[in-house]
Amino acid sequence: MSPRRNRPRGGGRSASGGAERADRYGVERTEDWRGEEWVVRQVGGGAAGKHYRCPGCDQEIPPGVPHVVAWAQHGPVDDRRHWHRACWNARDRRSARLQRSRNAPRY
Repeated sequence: MSPRRNRPRGGGRSASGGAERADRYGVERTEDWRGEEWVVRQVGGGAAGKHYRCPGCDQEIPPGVPHVVAWAQHGPVDDRRHWHRACWNARDRRSARLQRSRNAPRY
C-alpha cells in the first residue's frame, strides 16, 4: 500500500501564478483615515519573516506574528508601515506622541 498524497498532482504548482502571492500576502483593500486613502493588507504569520516596529505602540513585531501592512494609496510603496492588528484598529484612539526610553532603538 502506498502513502496517501496530501498535495495535488502536477508538481505542486498552480496555473494561476499570481493568485498564490495574493493568498500568501493577503488581499489588499482601501480604507479612509485622516482624510486620505490607505491601502491595507493583512499579513499572516507564515508570510511575516522579519522584525518590524509598530508605529502605533512602538513595540517590535517579531517574525511569525500576523499583522497589518498599510501605506498611503497615492504615496510610494516604500512608505509601508507594519502595524499590530489591534494597534491598527485603535489608531484613532491612540495619541500621536510616543515616548521612547533613552535606550530604545530608533528603527
